[in-house]
Amino acid sequence: MIALNRRALLGGGAALALGGCGGRRSGGPLRFWATGYEGDYSPLLMPDFTRATGIEVEVQSLPGTAAHEKFLTAFAGGVLPDVFMLPSGWVGEFAMVGAVAPVPSPTLIEDMMPASLEIARVGSRDFAVPWSAAPQVQYFRRDILGEIGLATPPEDWANWRAMARALKARRPDEYVILALLNWPDTLFSMLYQTGTVLLRDRDTRGNFRSPEAAEAFAFYASLFEEGMAPRALSTEVQDPFAAFAEGRYAIWPSWPTLLLDLHRREAELPRERWGLSRLPGPMGPGPATMVANSLCVAAATPRPAEAWALVRHLTSAPAELRVQRLIGNLPARASAWADPQMATPLLQPFAQQMQAPAIAPKVVEWERIQNEVQLVAERMVRGQLTVAEALTTIDTRIDRILAKRRALVEAGRIA
Repeated sequence: MIALNRRALLGGGAALALGGCGGRRSGGPLRFWATGYEGDYSPLLMPDFTRATGIEVEVQSLPGTAAHEKFLTAFAGGVLPDVFMLPSGWVGEFAMVGAVAPVPSPTLIEDMMPASLEIARVGSRDFAVPWSAAPQVQYFRRDILGEIGLATPPEDWANWRAMARALKARRPDEYVILALLNWPDTLFSMLYQTGTVLLRDRDTRGNFRSPEAAEAFAFYASLFEEGMAPRALSTEVQDPFAAFAEGRYAIWPSWPTLLLDLHRREAELPRERWGLSRLPGPMGPGPATMVANSLCVAAATPRPAEAWALVRHLTSAPAELRVQRLIGNLPARASAWADPQMATPLLQPFAQQMQAPAIAPKVVEWERIQNEVQLVAERMVRGQLTVAEALTTIDTRIDRILAKRRALVEAGRIA
């Protein structure tokens, strides 16, 4: 049970907004939108909040693939919910268009993991409160690696490749790694591992023709050229978990939410047959992609005090620990990591990766840029482009996307 009371939830800066309405609430429940597992399981977090405050909350879970358009359409139509979850990389875009309110009190963001706070911050201002984090690591089949005498995957690319070749030689009809072509996170982790600076000239041009990016793309392409990864989209793999359980591949780069499926489907894949470790890098583990989610309050909400009280509740250490138990994603609040729940060896690779986050360029065009990188990388993997051609194509497309930003920077209108 999460210990809550009305004074604590409505305390701090959020309580100041109550002054104009004498502490009275307008009718109807607060509205809260979230995506993915967070959206599916958020209703379980609301009864404690309602008992403590008397405020009902209506939760809507959105599909992740449609969320960005849904949020923008709702903003344009003036129907954004009072509180909503955004991937942290979207916060800058929604702050720029005036959709979200700035965080009213530093108490809401104190005690946050530095990585989560940095990813969510817009310049020097805070428009969102970090909620959960999901760094990428590699899940591996202990029993399959044991066939070639390894307890865990090697940490550097050269030895990891040697492991993959040994597995492929022993199991020629199977794959080594699942790196789906429309899930570019693994490729971006490789870019971060080589130290690639993704944009140059004050984030106005692409920087993919660098030696570091070429190294990452060449390693990524080799996984497919040598038959270690399938040339497949997620729509072509009906049940990736079942394939992992059947031994169709031995390595699956993924996030903490996979723990939910592993526990839920333990009959298919017993706990002793799999493990976790950080992703390899050229010289060992380094930065990797991290999906971080934050909570925002709509700038136009008529109930700001109650909305920020809900944010305070959901981002409290007890609530974040419950989210971790429910779906696997990690707490953004530092004090939650002191709880014995987070000390399990199973979570240590995630804890270590939280200390080495990859921070994507903070430009509002980043979502489009990622999509272009994914599309061009797929053409490369399918043999339509060489590595060099792919990198040139990516830079050309990025430069086109950033043309307006470049003009504004050159004119001194934005930093």
